[in-house]
Amino acid sequence: MTAKGYLIETRVIILDIEEGRRIWSLGFYGKPLGVPKPKSADFNKPLLLDLIEAIYLVKKGYLKVYDFKTGEELSISELIKIAKRSYDRFEEKYLVYEDLRNMGYIVISGLKFGTDFAVYKKGPGLEHAPYIVDVMVSTDKINTDELIRAGRLATSVRKRFIIAVPNVKKRDVEYLIFKWWRP
Repeated sequence: MTAKGYLIETRVIILDIEEGRRIWSLGFYGKPLGVPKPKSADFNKPLLLDLIEAIYLVKKGYLKVYDFKTGEELSISELIKIAKRSYDRFEEKYLVYEDLRNMGYIVISGLKFGTDFAVYKKGPGLEHAPYIVDVMVSTDKINTDELIRAGRLATSVRKRFIIAVPNVKKRDVEYLIFKWWRP
C-alpha cells in the first residue's frame, strides 16, 4: 500500500496517521509532528519527511507525493528538481543517503552535529548514532584544522567520523572512516 504525502515548501507531510505510522515503522523515516524522539509507531500526529527521505520512499514505491495547493501528483523528476533548489549538492547527498539506507542503516539529518547525516545501526531512541557523516566530492579540500575539529566533535559525542565521497556518474560511494586514538 502506497502512502500519500503532500509537499509543503521543502517538506512532505503524511496527514493520515496510520499511513505515517506505517512509513515510520519501515525504518524510522520522518518525524511525527511534536514528538521529539519516538520510540515506537504509537503516535497520533502527522509524519513530516525531509525531501531526501521522501524521494527515497517514492523510488521504493512506498510513497506518492502531491502538491499541497493543487493536489496534483508530483513526479520523481519534479521532486528532484525541487530538491536541487533546496539542497547544496543534492545529488551527492542523495547518493550517500540511498547507499547507506540500502545497506540497512538508519540515516537522519546530522545538522545538530554540524554534519550531513547521523547514521544508526538500530535507530534513534534505541541507541546513540555510532556514526556522523560528511559528504564531500573528490575535488574538495579539507585542511588539518577542519579534520581535527571534526575528530574532536565526533570523539566528544562518542561517534565515528566518516567522510563519504560519492561518484554520481558511477553511482558509487567511497567512505573514509576515522578512528581517533591516544598513544
